[in-house]
Amino acid sequence: MKQKQYVPYVLGILAVEAVGLLAALLTRSGTEYFAVNVTKPPLTPPAWVFPVVWTVLYALMGVGAVRIRQAPESEPRSDSLNLFAIQLALNFFWPLVFFNARAYGLAVVWVLALWVAVLWMILKFRKVDTLAAWLQVPYLVWLTLATYLTLGVWILN
Repeated sequence: MKQKQYVPYVLGILAVEAVGLLAALLTRSGTEYFAVNVTKPPLTPPAWVFPVVWTVLYALMGVGAVRIRQAPESEPRSDSLNLFAIQLALNFFWPLVFFNARAYGLAVVWVLALWVAVLWMILKFRKVDTLAAWLQVPYLVWLTLATYLTLGVWILN
């Protein structure tokens, strides 16, 4: 039986969304504390924006990863998938550092490492699948805002 073409995409999106959901569940009390007790920098979006944006970004990550996974085997493909895993791990642990540990200085370093990893991933993705690379650009833009917000929280608190 031939597998439907959309099934890998659904599974890829669900897998990446699961990472985000687990991080959200693990940081629930930390985000509640943050909402009430932490001084936020100017341009901080309303709280409801974050889960909406992250849901979209995780879906784009999942689609991009599936496109790379489906490409013919090559060193750039392997490098791309490894970088995807690294950035996803950095992404998963950042809210634990920021919200739960409240280690805002470390969170600045962490988000900068994540930003570099995502940029590097995009550059590697581009060698394998241009659309997969472009699908990650909104993620990098959002991380740029996240870097500003993280730095602002560290400075203000």
